[in-house]
Amino acid sequence: MTSKEFSFEKFAQNAFYAKINARLVDMADVASGQRIVDLACGTGGVTRLILERLRGARDTVVIAIDNSATALRQAMEDLKDARDAAVQFVQSRVEPLSDVVKDSVDTIVFCNAIHYVSDKDALLAEIYKTLKPGGRFAFNTSFFEGGQVVGSEGFYRKWMLKASRILRREYGLKPDASKRVEARKQLTADQYRDLVESHDLRIIKQEIDLVQVPLEGWLDISQFEDFIIGVMPGVPLDKASAALKEGAAQTYKELGVEFVPRNWLDVVAVRV
Repeated sequence: MTSKEFSFEKFAQNAFYAKINARLVDMADVASGQRIVDLACGTGGVTRLILERLRGARDTVVIAIDNSATALRQAMEDLKDARDAAVQFVQSRVEPLSDVVKDSVDTIVFCNAIHYVSDKDALLAEIYKTLKPGGRFAFNTSFFEGGQVVGSEGFYRKWMLKASRILRREYGLKPDASKRVEARKQLTADQYRDLVESHDLRIIKQEIDLVQVPLEGWLDISQFEDFIIGVMPGVPLDKASAALKEGAAQTYKELGVEFVPRNWLDVVAVRV
């Protein structure tokens, strides 16, 4: 289980990240009277965004699902004031979705996590089974082939080079490429389209948002376990995180920038 120290919570509190997810929720057209799933809800940031669009919708049910008991406890605490809609909190992985959600739903929202799912075909089959005919599946991700904005490659190269040097100098460590998670190969936007539509889900909206990420965003993502493992496999989390943070700060200073742009892929599909 991910400790709070290396959870996604700190990154999720960034204003630009909340804005991205609010946009996706709006694209999904969540409405009163629906059954809505917030898949991989974490500490409930997106769940709250959904509820804010359903004021007075007492006949609405939001099912917030996450594998982390710690994150769910935090979400329950943060959302205890939500009285306008029923919120059900469920601890589960995302893969067995149709077993967890017995009755079909109108909308499934999956924010910035689909890239972590190793068997995406199996997940899409579960999403199809869980949606009502005409139901919507909305997801976004910045970890796709195309997430790096053309011209920003130098930032990532410098960042990782500096972080690796800090790791060697300060701790005598280096990443172990043999422990890299192969399942995290990034898909292109077109590959995501093909994947979704191969499961009888018709894409009705697909857009790419250009987001200006401040240094704070990179410092916070450097404190997230899944990101650390992805870029520095085999390195203790605390040491890898420290090296990544220092490397990001040095790179921003050297480049003299306040933001580094990043592309976010937004997709909304409807069950045929």
